[in-house]
Amino acid sequence: MNRREQREQIFKLLFRVEFNGLQDMSEQCSLFFADEEIAAGEKDIAYIQGKYEKIAQKLQEIDKMIDETAMGWNTKRMGKVDLTIIRLAVYEIKYDEEIPTGVAINEAVELAKKFGQDNSAGFVNGVLAKFA
Repeated sequence: MNRREQREQIFKLLFRVEFNGLQDMSEQCSLFFADEEIAAGEKDIAYIQGKYEKIAQKLQEIDKMIDETAMGWNTKRMGKVDLTIIRLAVYEIKYDEEIPTGVAINEAVELAKKFGQDNSAGFVNGVLAKFA
């Protein structure tokens, strides 16, 4: 599984936070990785779950940064898909030193094109540009 595929799985797992409390996410992780559609080896699962957990630990901080940076928008008004993509990218920009800012933004835009609405890619790019 390449980085893009791993990032997509992290996005899907992180998206579950919108519908389940953080306290329920341990069970959600088990269900997520039990899904037969996810062809992930042990190494991939460890990376995906590890990165998800790091993001989940910083979720309040990330949301606060988004609320302060996204002029005219806050995390409560954003679509769940867009918000999840932005959360993942903000984590990569601010806390993950292995991923260059440009790559984080580009990958977020690609996720928005794939999973978001028609205007999601532009919205995500606009919000993340303020973090760059």
